[in-house]
Amino acid sequence: MHVRKRIIVTGGAGFLGSHLCERLIASGADVLCVDNFFTGTKDNIEGLLGNPHFEVIRHDVTFPLYVEGDEIFNLACPASPIHYQFDPVQTTKTSVHGAINMLGLAKRIRAKIFQASTSEVYGDPEVHPQTEDYRGHVNPLGPRACYDEGKRCAETLFFDYHRQHGLRIKVARIFNTYGPRMHPNDGRVVSNFIVQALQGHDITIYGEGQQTRSFCYVDDLIEGFLRLMATDDSVTGPVNLGNPVEMTIRELAEKVIDLTGSKSKLVHKPLPQDDPTQRCPDITFAKKLLGGWQPKVQLDEGLKKTIGYFEGLLRKTG
Repeated sequence: MHVRKRIIVTGGAGFLGSHLCERLIASGADVLCVDNFFTGTKDNIEGLLGNPHFEVIRHDVTFPLYVEGDEIFNLACPASPIHYQFDPVQTTKTSVHGAINMLGLAKRIRAKIFQASTSEVYGDPEVHPQTEDYRGHVNPLGPRACYDEGKRCAETLFFDYHRQHGLRIKVARIFNTYGPRMHPNDGRVVSNFIVQALQGHDITIYGEGQQTRSFCYVDDLIEGFLRLMATDDSVTGPVNLGNPVEMTIRELAEKVIDLTGSKSKLVHKPLPQDDPTQRCPDITFAKKLLGGWQPKVQLDEGLKKTIGYFEGLLRKTG
């Protein structure tokens, strides 16, 4: 008899979490989605709510959680500047207390645990592209520090639990990811540009738009998550997961205008504080470790799917 794995996903109703829950259910697992719905929504998991192998509980990970399971994916944390700067103290608590509570749970139930970390741990990098052994260039006092330092501390906790308690851990550092179910008001460039273009508004570019980002489609990222979680216990990470193809923000804006057929114009605003000028992963380690994993979805194809999602959303909200 096949015994289904029981997998706990914190932040399971969020952008990445909802895609992960779907993939896990499709792979034959029982999934417990844990979310406080600060940025996650019921709409994101609507397609799973009737599934007997899917369960959802409203819970804030800054409080202990008493459940059972075989594996934990810890994705709970607002991940866009607009959301994580709204209540910076709570953001740090979510990263730090959330990590302590989930690690404590993993220790109690002897589960393997995955931490969704971030490229923000590198700060505004002085090394390009970023490899996992780069220690970062972070301002601990700035407006983004609640997220950057919260995630850095969470990584520290994961490795200390691993050393001190022999916990089986996996740490992924996520670079810019996009796709359907991104929050329309999250202030990130892909969602911003698409919503502005579809509404015929001016597209806002900070500075000259020469800062670069690399964009990974959500399906490729989730595939990386699953492959990392499946590696043997000697593999802890951290592992960079993202798309190494770099482009300027201006190029992205022009592409979105082109793909939406919008009449939007580009307008320039001053750069926000501590906004990284370059962000690009070195994924050599991931390729080697995760069976040749690398992003497959081309930007045009991913953007078309994302534009389709936002068109539907804007029609619904009118």
